[in-house]
Amino acid sequence: MARKATRKSSAKAPGKSLGSLPVWDLSDLYPAPDSKALKLDLDAVEKKAKAFHKKYYTKVGGLGGAALGSAVATYEAIDEILSRVMSYAQLVHAGNVADPEIGRFYQTMQERVTDISANLVFFTLEINKIGDRALAQKLKARPLATYQSWVRDVRLFRPHQLDEEMERLLHDKRVAGRTAWNRLFDETMARLRFTVDGKSLTSEEVLHQLSDSNGAVRKKAAKGLGKGLGDNIPLFALITNTLAKDKEIEDRWRHYARPQSSRNLGNQVEDKVVDALSSSVQAAYPNLAHRYYRLKAKWFGKRVLDYWDRNAPLPESGETLIAWPEARKIVLDAYGRFSPELAAIGQKFFDNDWIDAPSRPGKASGAFAHPTVPSAHPYLLLNYMGRSRDVMTLAHELGHGVHQVLAGAQGHFKCDTPLTLAETASVFGEMLTFRSLLDRETDPKRRKSMLAGKVEDMLNTVVRQIAFYEFELRVHTERRDSELSADRICEIWMDVQRESLGPAIRFHDEYKYYWTYIPHFIHSPFYVYAYAFGDCLVNSLYARYQESEKGFAKRYLAMLRAGGTLHHKDLLAPFDLDASDPKFWATGLGVVSGLIDELEAIG
Repeated sequence: MARKATRKSSAKAPGKSLGSLPVWDLSDLYPAPDSKALKLDLDAVEKKAKAFHKKYYTKVGGLGGAALGSAVATYEAIDEILSRVMSYAQLVHAGNVADPEIGRFYQTMQERVTDISANLVFFTLEINKIGDRALAQKLKARPLATYQSWVRDVRLFRPHQLDEEMERLLHDKRVAGRTAWNRLFDETMARLRFTVDGKSLTSEEVLHQLSDSNGAVRKKAAKGLGKGLGDNIPLFALITNTLAKDKEIEDRWRHYARPQSSRNLGNQVEDKVVDALSSSVQAAYPNLAHRYYRLKAKWFGKRVLDYWDRNAPLPESGETLIAWPEARKIVLDAYGRFSPELAAIGQKFFDNDWIDAPSRPGKASGAFAHPTVPSAHPYLLLNYMGRSRDVMTLAHELGHGVHQVLAGAQGHFKCDTPLTLAETASVFGEMLTFRSLLDRETDPKRRKSMLAGKVEDMLNTVVRQIAFYEFELRVHTERRDSELSADRICEIWMDVQRESLGPAIRFHDEYKYYWTYIPHFIHSPFYVYAYAFGDCLVNSLYARYQESEKGFAKRYLAMLRAGGTLHHKDLLAPFDLDASDPKFWATGLGVVSGLIDELEAIG
């Protein structure tokens, strides 16, 4: 492919007031999709994978501890190269999901990496066939002891693994199954255009208008988004049904009792802990979302809010656009006041073109931080529009990026943090930025607007994400019995929306289609509760920070550096926190409730 996927120059955002927005430079991974370096890596890693299979297949159980440790190190090195290739392909694709040549490159890389990694499937399966006593003896050898936490996590899936032939079949078919449906969803969303006031807009542009200060603009955007999604509802229902059935089949073969159990196991969190989180948040719906939106309706002089007013700025907020240089300074200053080291790592993202900020046609919507591999560095994708919420998104994704840099020292296999803790640094970064801005704001109206914005962000992170989790749970549970009609999926969606948001929000008919654009449902089933977990965790952590700042930053950075080596109980122990204790969730939710109390007092 001749087209370069990297751009070193900055791009102007829509509206010069935002300043020059950075575009990432992916050449730290590979120079281009058709580069010699990429081809050489693929050819070399294919030979290494085949040699690995020849050397160790059926022999893993008989290896001594030192030899097994050496084998794991070789396996890790091979997997890191494959992960580097796929990270590059994913980032190129995210930069322009609508480009068919890029789509072809992405699919080709998926197929090539899947073929190569098929040589490696046997390895963890054979590790899991080793008896506990024999493995404990092998782990006494230092080369294997280095990977003790990784071995521990591999063994979690021991009761659910299939025989090697079946595992290889699932592995090989994934590229033509689940990942193909994911790609169909991504490319459909990237190509979709929504007609709003005679203009053809991308989903990101329409979603941006839903927080416009003009109610008429919000209404037109909401109606246009709903119509565009509704016009494509048969396709979205087919994708959802197919992926839910695909998951049900695999869950059944692997003997997972509940649709969410595999996600919980991967997150190293017990089902009962997630159940406690979900039930605690659902019980708090009336005291949180219902109460806040009733208050917001009063501020707007209404009995109820139309759904397109849910994220509207307050009438007196007077929000202005925040240019990129100012946003960067706001976030880095907030990070720096907490920890100069945290800010110094964050600065690298701006100095080295690790961020892609402008919104443009074809680009993936939303925002993410991609960790890539420890031998490289993370990249951030944003769609920066200059709102205060976009500044918070920058703070959020930069938190992910800093976390990934710190954890990278653990190495490829041990740096990956479970989703339940992966949101800690991002949400904490948001909190640092918010508190910094709030502390220096003296205007009462602006303080009220900032408090309201923070409450809405928390409701979106806690209440909305648990509602999303409940929506997924109901859809996947019913799908185990039969295919769901588009109308039934919409009905489930509306049920959970009414339950979570409460009677102060008025829904219109087109809102029933709004579940269709949420990518987490497609890419990462049951991911969403991690946001609520992270928010409540950070609220509790921040309370500890306020109680005693001395030594907190040091303990916090140590937690981030641990990556995936420690269980959540061990990571939180230095802060005297325990996610299995019901009081933990009450503390986190109490912070949100307290902010609403402040807003009620202001009136």
